[in-house]
Amino acid sequence: MSDNDLKPEELAQAAAEAIADAQTRNFREAAQVLANAGLCGVCAQEDKGGLALGIEFALPIVAEAGKLRLQWPLFETLLIAKALGASPLAAQLASGERIATWALQGSLQDRLAGHARHAKESDWVLVADGQGGGALLEMASVEIQEDAALDPEHPQAWLVLDSAKVLAELDAPTFSALQRDGQILVAAWANGAAEAALETTAGYMATRVQFGRPLSAKQAVRHLLARMRLLQEASRAGIERVLSADEDDRVRDTRPVLANALSNAAFVLEKSIHLHGGMGFTWEVPLHYALREVRKFDAAFGAGALAQQVGRDFIQSV
Repeated sequence: MSDNDLKPEELAQAAAEAIADAQTRNFREAAQVLANAGLCGVCAQEDKGGLALGIEFALPIVAEAGKLRLQWPLFETLLIAKALGASPLAAQLASGERIATWALQGSLQDRLAGHARHAKESDWVLVADGQGGGALLEMASVEIQEDAALDPEHPQAWLVLDSAKVLAELDAPTFSALQRDGQILVAAWANGAAEAALETTAGYMATRVQFGRPLSAKQAVRHLLARMRLLQEASRAGIERVLSADEDDRVRDTRPVLANALSNAAFVLEKSIHLHGGMGFTWEVPLHYALREVRKFDAAFGAGALAQQVGRDFIQSV
């Protein structure tokens, strides 16, 4: 089958079933479920057990992971498998034999890295080397210090790299491409999480009756839902647009898309919890899990610093 015969949205439909199955398993079993469905190796080379598809095919898969609030480093594993290219390590990720995460802050040169999701359960971690490239490290050689400030149930981790064992190195162009793809997929994850919250909220507003009328009949509720939908569509359009070159055939900057997606997702999730009357913090409507994850991603990219830097760069370019 050629790429022309396969559409990204078709992968999303198949991925949703595998992700839902993975959520009922333990961490290692989930790896096998996701790998057997081809999700871990969707962008990896074919001779390493992957599908060798472009990042546009990973996009809807990660969005589904966001919608279903998957607690597993899916986008990290599939991107690292892609970046490793012909390395035998890529096959281990694509097959689910190994699991990799990514420290979004710090570097090997600094001997400290942070904001790595699910570090304790992962086998490998990717960090910047401090010179423009990246290094894949064996997690067993790293000291893990969990940070539960934003999420006590699924904490981020700071990694002390004094005795870190390097398994593979990525050159600067490969690591730069990986960072670009990573920003796109984080935006997709956040947008997917917010989309699920909006769908849940719209359904609740349509069925919750007060004073003889559904809540969705109230104009204030309609206005808020309309604004939430507008932000969702704006984020989705930006994510899809950044995949293509601009009018001058140049690669588009992913930072505005990521900053916008994180901000919009946080707004939609917070308003969803609000419209549920606070039930978004309960077991029956666990929207707070998605909000925590979005906030963790925002912190990893500077907690608003990304948008400020984009603004400064724009002003200087004019």
